[in-house]
Amino acid sequence: MLRLLGNVLWLLLGGLPLALGYAVAGLLMLVLIVTVPFGIQALKLASFSAWPFGRVMVARPGAGPVTSTVGNVVWVLLAGWWLALGHVVAAVLNAVTVIGIPFALAHLKLAAAAFVPFGQTMVPRAEARARDLAVGVAVASRPSSVAEMEGSGG
Repeated sequence: MLRLLGNVLWLLLGGLPLALGYAVAGLLMLVLIVTVPFGIQALKLASFSAWPFGRVMVARPGAGPVTSTVGNVVWVLLAGWWLALGHVVAAVLNAVTVIGIPFALAHLKLAAAAFVPFGQTMVPRAEARARDLAVGVAVASRPSSVAEMEGSGG
């Protein structure tokens, strides 16, 4: 129930506009054949940005370090920098209010995800724990706990 409440509040406090930004970037990249892999990553990040609580980004098994690095560099040039900037702006705006501080921290973690989507995948938090996966980016399942967000591994 708290996860649902956190995700609904998240949508109201900046998640929806940023998810739409990811979706627009993804759709634009899907138009060109060459940028289809980047469009797919943008749509995955749109999903994560819209409903982040209870899911984490982990290293994708079998992801090659060279291809992931090249993909991430091209990604930053195409869309990553302005999507990350959107998260930073949303973090600053959320940090102004007491209730928004945990969401501000979550936006900063998602800004990091906006820079390096290649070589990572999203899984439910319970699956990451069960499979003992290294968490790259995580948003706390209860947004009311700042201490939990700081210790969530992202």
